[in-house]
Amino acid sequence: MTAVRRRGKHVRVYVNGAPVELAPGMTVRHALLAAGHLDRVAAGRKAYDDWGNEVGLDGALTPEMRLWVK
Repeated sequence: MTAVRRRGKHVRVYVNGAPVELAPGMTVRHALLAAGHLDRVAAGRKAYDDWGNEVGLDGALTPEMRLWVK
């Protein structure tokens, strides 16, 4: 499986386990917005990567990246 889908050159990331397809160059903020979780972060929750590191909303995305809102 390739990390970048060739159909329209979208990048797939996962937010709380759900796949989200975004254009290249989008940020963590865009992924959370597309997944419907940005309001949870605005309410005080934080976004983390698969290793438990907190990620900033302006952070870059990588193909197949997994984000968790806790």
